[in-house]
Amino acid sequence: MSFLNQLKSQARALQSVQSVDLLQREANTRLTEAAATTVWLYVAELAKQLNVIAPSGPSLSLSSKTPWPAMKLVDFQVDARKKTLRDQQVFDYIALGWRLVPVDGAPVAGSVSANFPPDLQRIESRLAAGSVPHDRVHVRHPEKNTLQAIRFDYSTEARAGITITPDHEAANLVFRLANLQAFDVLTATYPAAQIQSPLLDELAKMIVGQASRFVFN
Repeated sequence: MSFLNQLKSQARALQSVQSVDLLQREANTRLTEAAATTVWLYVAELAKQLNVIAPSGPSLSLSSKTPWPAMKLVDFQVDARKKTLRDQQVFDYIALGWRLVPVDGAPVAGSVSANFPPDLQRIESRLAAGSVPHDRVHVRHPEKNTLQAIRFDYSTEARAGITITPDHEAANLVFRLANLQAFDVLTATYPAAQIQSPLLDELAKMIVGQASRFVFN
């Protein structure tokens, strides 16, 4: 066989592999889009119902010494964005967000202080995770002017939500859950083939504080 024919043979083998790979990626995209559509329809309906129910929220605190009042979940909103993948429009992400506010009355003012780095980092992380309105105050010694602590003056209101990001190449969906049970962010990845109502029901149970079998990474 001539060298040119050897190259032709290599090219045909490579094209065959590429064709199979493209077919697989297209199949993964179709499966992932179907799963994303299922999620979109589910969370859109879920938001409508939870806006009527206003379910109880989790027990919240920026530190163990500063418990928040009983909270509820309100103002559920759904959003989604599309992107172009191989000349077709597909879901970029789907988001369900809501506010956490006191069960009774308006948000109230509170404050929490920290004077050690671990405590400071923990409080700052929780404030950021919950998008909690706050002011940062440097507490200084009245005579020496040395820094004694960092005080955070805040309002007892926060935001929470779920963002679902489809991975069309791998045929799975990544769930990012913020502040469902506390001030934290958790993630879970599920194959697109598993995205059906029973799984989404478990996610809904977690949102409203019921026992759930939704599993995190």
